[in-house]
Amino acid sequence: MTAMPKLATPKLEWRGVDKRFGGQVVLDGLDLAVDAGRSLVIIGGSGQGKSVTLKLALGLLAADAGQILIDGQEMAAATPAARRALYGQVGVLFQGAALFDSLTVWENVAFRLINADRVPRNEARARALDALSRVRLGADILDVYPGSLSGGMQKRVGLARAVAARPDVLFFDEPTTGLDPITAAAINALIVEQVRHLGCTAVSITHDLASARTIGDEIAMLHAGRIVWRGPPAELDTTDNAYVRQFVEGRADGPVAGAI
Repeated sequence: MTAMPKLATPKLEWRGVDKRFGGQVVLDGLDLAVDAGRSLVIIGGSGQGKSVTLKLALGLLAADAGQILIDGQEMAAATPAARRALYGQVGVLFQGAALFDSLTVWENVAFRLINADRVPRNEARARALDALSRVRLGADILDVYPGSLSGGMQKRVGLARAVAARPDVLFFDEPTTGLDPITAAAINALIVEQVRHLGCTAVSITHDLASARTIGDEIAMLHAGRIVWRGPPAELDTTDNAYVRQFVEGRADGPVAGAI
């Protein structure tokens, strides 16, 4: 008898995850897995649990039930040293870039390198410059402060910070919020470029369908704490899933109406 091929362990997985805030159910048995090297975008209406899903994976919130796994290792059960090692694989582009106003651009980009990885400052500055160059920014902004930069430039600095440590997993939290369409398109292109350059796994949350179509290999729709549809970007326009149709067409009537 021929042995069945062994399935690869997902790079990142939410397995039967519940999360409540008081009496409000936010995630209800969420099952979601992302294979290594794939880019998954989570879409859904406001208040459906997208940000909570990301925060659980980042360890910023604890699940009420279920498991969060990286490389098959449950985060809650890992030793502190193992947890630090697993999270050492992760980079994040936060909504609004979330730069430190009191630090220069290069210190923002190198923040993790200096404070967590204990990279010497001169080496960290050089790596910050390399990361900035990969998002089309140069040495002229190394020593300026974020407040003097445009929103689009701040977002690119945030992306440089996310990739500076060459992570295996990247998270993107509403990467184009507040940007004009041209700048948003440029950020999307840079995200795709960096994910491919690093060969990493990416998980994004967004309301922006243009962004989702650009950066995702797959798109998953979250509603009422569960995934109600998942497929390639091209199927957004062909699926008859009622939740997706309402979201894509921007209609007030439909199964998502109660959340609007």
